[in-house]
Amino acid sequence: MESLRYLYKIGRGPSSSHTMGPEKAARLFRDMYPSADRFRADLFGSLSDTGKGHKTDVAILDALAPAEAQVRFAGTPDTPLEHENTMDFYAFRGGEQIGYARILSVGGGEIEVVGAPQFSNPQIYEENSFAEISALCAAGNLRLSDYVFQKEGEGFRGYLNEIWQAMQQSILDGLTTRGVLDGGLGVERKAQLLYQQRHIDESETTRENRLVCAYAFAASEQNAGGGTVVTAPTCGSCAVVPAVLKYMQDKRGFSDDDICRALAVGGLIGNLVKTNASISGAECGCQAEIGTACSMAAAALCELFQMGLGQIEYAAEVAMEHMLGLTCDPVCGLVQIPCIERNAVAAMRAINALSLANFLSNTRRVSFDTVVATMYRTGKDISARYKETSQAGLAAFVK
Repeated sequence: MESLRYLYKIGRGPSSSHTMGPEKAARLFRDMYPSADRFRADLFGSLSDTGKGHKTDVAILDALAPAEAQVRFAGTPDTPLEHENTMDFYAFRGGEQIGYARILSVGGGEIEVVGAPQFSNPQIYEENSFAEISALCAAGNLRLSDYVFQKEGEGFRGYLNEIWQAMQQSILDGLTTRGVLDGGLGVERKAQLLYQQRHIDESETTRENRLVCAYAFAASEQNAGGGTVVTAPTCGSCAVVPAVLKYMQDKRGFSDDDICRALAVGGLIGNLVKTNASISGAECGCQAEIGTACSMAAAALCELFQMGLGQIEYAAEVAMEHMLGLTCDPVCGLVQIPCIERNAVAAMRAINALSLANFLSNTRRVSFDTVVATMYRTGKDISARYKETSQAGLAAFVK
C-alpha cells in the first residue's frame, strides 16, 4: 500500500476527485510538454456530468495558465471508460498536436496516468489487508499506530501533526464564517448556529450531538465554499474524522500526540479501503466516501481509548456495513446537499460504532476485509445515475 501521505492531503475544496485530482493532472501534463503553447482537456463520465458544479474546469484552466487552454465536457462515450472520472489531455504547438495522455482521477485527489506506471506512487506497506496487519501486530505485540509509524518512518509524526492543525483550522474557520454558500441553492452556513445555540433542555447526550454536528458542519461548509480542508479520505467527506477527534480532545483532554496516533490508525483503515475497493464517489457511490470516513473515524476513536485489535476492527466494520448502498447524488453537482449534513450524521455514527465496539466486538461475525469487498461489489452494481452524476436521487427532485 501507499504512504498515508497520499491519503491525508491539505488542499482546497470542494472536491478532491473533481478539483484536486484534475488540477494535479493538468500540472503533470503541462510539465510533460513544457514547449506546448495550447492545451485541451476532454472530461468524461462524472467529471463531465458534475464538473461545472465542482469547478473542475476552473481548476484545470488555472493549472494550465498562462498557456491557452480549453476544457470540454464530453459526456460518457459508448466504449467503457477505465474509470468514472476520466480525462483526455492534448498538447499543441504551432497548431500541431505534440502530446496526449489519458489520466484518471481515482479519488482523494490522487491520479493515475494510463499506460505510464512511472507516475504511480511508491508502495511502503507489504501487507494489504486488515487480517495480515492484525496478525503481524498480534505476533509482535504492536498497536496499529506503532505499525504505521514503523512503516512510514522518520518525520511522519510531524506530518500528522500538520494534518491535525489543518483539520482544526478548517473547523475554526467554519465556526466563524456566516453567509450563503455560492452555487445558487441558497444553502446557508449553519455551523455557527449549531455551536452557539444551546438546546432549551440540553442533556449531556444532546450537547455531544450538537457539538459534533457543529464541528462537522463547520469543516464541510468550508469545503463546500472552496476553503482549505484535509482529505479524509476525500474533500466531500473531510469533516467526519476531525469532528469526532476535536470533540473527544476537548472533552477528554487527549494530547496532540494521542490525536496523531488516532489519525495513524484511521488513515490505515482508509488506505485499506483505497487499496482494496475505492474512495471515489463516482466509482462506488457515497458509501466509498462517507462510509470510509465513518470507518476511519470509528477506528481512530478506538485508538484514542486504547482499545484492542478486535475492537478496532469491529468499530471500523460496523461503521462501513451500515453505509452499504449509500448513493452519491449531489444536487446541481454541488458539494452541499446532501453532503454537508451527511458528514454530521456519519460523525455521530462513528461514535455509536465506538460504543458498540466496547461491548460487542467478541460477537463479530463479519471481518473488516469482507465488508470492504462487499462495499466495492455493491458500488459496482449501483447504477451510474446514483454515482456522482447528479442524474437521480435528490439531484433529480431538488432544483
